[in-house]
Amino acid sequence: MKLRTLIAVAAIVLFTACSSTRYRASDTGILIPVSAQTAFDNQYPNSMNIIWGNYDPNIVILNDWEMTGWTIDNDDYQVQFDMDGEKYYAWYDSDGNWIGSAYAVNDLNTLPAEVKHVINMQYSTYTIAKANREFYNDKTAYEVVLKNPENTIVLLMDQNGNVIKSKTKPL
Repeated sequence: MKLRTLIAVAAIVLFTACSSTRYRASDTGILIPVSAQTAFDNQYPNSMNIIWGNYDPNIVILNDWEMTGWTIDNDDYQVQFDMDGEKYYAWYDSDGNWIGSAYAVNDLNTLPAEVKHVINMQYSTYTIAKANREFYNDKTAYEVVLKNPENTIVLLMDQNGNVIKSKTKPL
């Protein structure tokens, strides 16, 4: 009798412990840590059309990981959502810690004037191919891809137009 009670208590404790650390995303069936779900809900309370997924290194969404210095691996999660008329992406690690967020800047006229000024002055032979606004570590940065017939340059710039990192890739 004591053995049955002990087994029942152990099963309840095990079930409770496991169920409190994971959340089943209803739209995809992917298990998401409760801490990641809570962090996301607190960070983006006005988000809509939320789709969680496991991070897949073969799918490049928006940013160049080397530029931001974000460390993302197969145990991490990405969430796609709509907010303020933009399609956002955010990444959370397996412990539920926020790694960063980004969205594509579709209207390049909305880039900060300082960013556009630096590009026009220092990269006048290039055109902007795409730009992303990225958020991480209480920072906002712009990842701007510039192209000309010979090269592609990727810049990570702060809101004041300062180049944080850059890399050149031949075409």
